[in-house]
Amino acid sequence: MQPVSPFLRTAASYAWRLLVVGAAVYAVFAVLGRFHEIAVALFLALVVTALLSSPTRGIARRVPRSIAVAFSLVGSAVLLLGVLTLVGEAVAGESATLAREFREGLDSIEEWLGRPPFRMDPGALSNLQTKVGDYLATHRSALLSRAVSGAGQVVHVLTVIALAVFCSVLFLYGGDRQWAWFREQLPAPARERVGIAGSVAWRTFTGYTHGIVVIAAVNAVLVGLALFVLGVPLALPLALLEFLAAFVPLVGSPVALAVAAVVALAAKGPLVAGVVIALIVVIGQLEGHVLHPLVMSRAVQLHPLVVAISVVAGTIAAGVVGAVVAVPLVSVVWAVHTALREDRLRARHPAQSADE
Repeated sequence: MQPVSPFLRTAASYAWRLLVVGAAVYAVFAVLGRFHEIAVALFLALVVTALLSSPTRGIARRVPRSIAVAFSLVGSAVLLLGVLTLVGEAVAGESATLAREFREGLDSIEEWLGRPPFRMDPGALSNLQTKVGDYLATHRSALLSRAVSGAGQVVHVLTVIALAVFCSVLFLYGGDRQWAWFREQLPAPARERVGIAGSVAWRTFTGYTHGIVVIAAVNAVLVGLALFVLGVPLALPLALLEFLAAFVPLVGSPVALAVAAVVALAAKGPLVAGVVIALIVVIGQLEGHVLHPLVMSRAVQLHPLVVAISVVAGTIAAGVVGAVVAVPLVSVVWAVHTALREDRLRARHPAQSADE
C-alpha cells in the first residue's frame, strides 16, 4: 500500500475544514435570510450606537444617562428630518423648471445624436417615449397592484425602524452592562478570548462607521458644490444621493455620479455632462487614494480586491443591504481573527512578548 503524500494529506485536511467553514457561513446567511428584518434592525441599531455613543457619553457627564440618550436620539432624528425636508422643498421648488429643462434637453440630445458619428434616427427618442407611455397604459393594472402590494413593505420598514430605535436605546443606555452579563454566562476559559474578540470587533466597527460617514460627507459636499457651480438642477438631492451611495464601497459613488451625469446631460447638455463624468473620475481617485487610506487606515486593513469581492458577494447574497454590510462584516471578522491569533502567540511565547 502506497503511503499518502504529505501534500495530499495537507490538502485533504484543509479541504474538510473549508467545507465546515462553508457550511457554517451558509447556515449563518440562511438564518439571516430567514430573519433578515431582525438582522437589518440590529445592524442599524449598532450603526446608530457607534455614531451616538461618544456624544451620549459627553452629555451624560452633565445630565442623567437616560436624558442623554433621549437627547442624542431625538436630536439626530430632528437633524435627519430637517435634511429630508430641505431636500423635499428643493425638489418641489425646481420641479417645474426641471421638467422644462428636461424637455429642452431631450430635444437637444436627440439633435446631437442625429449628427455624426451617431446619425441616430431623429424620432428615436420620441418613439421611445411613446413606447414607454404605451407600456404604462397597457400594464396600468399590474403596476397598480404592485404598488398596492408594495405598500405592505412599508409596514415591514416601519417595524424594522421601530426595532432599531428600541435596540439603540438599550445599547446606548446600558450596552456595556449587557455585554458584561453576556460574558458572565459563558464558560470561564472562554470569557477572556470572547472579551478580546468583542472589544476588537466593536472598535473596528466603530472606526469603520465613523470613517465611512466622514468619507460620505466629504463626497457629498464636493459633489454638491460642483453641481451647484455647474448649474445642474437638483444639486442638493443629488448630493444626498451621493452621501447615501458612498456607504457601498467602490460601486455606490460612481453610480450616484452617473445619475448626476444623466441629469446634467438632459438639463445642461453634453459639455456639462462631460465635466460631471470627469468629476466621477476625480472623486473616485480622491476617495480611493486619499480619503480611504487616511480615514480608514486603522479601522479597515483590507486589500481593494477583498473589498470588491466582499461587495459583490454581499450584493448576490442580500441585495443592497448585503452590499452595505459586507465590508464592515469582513473587516470585523478579519480584525477578530488577527487579535485572537496574536493573543494565542503571546500565550505560547510569553517571554518573547514581554521582551517586545
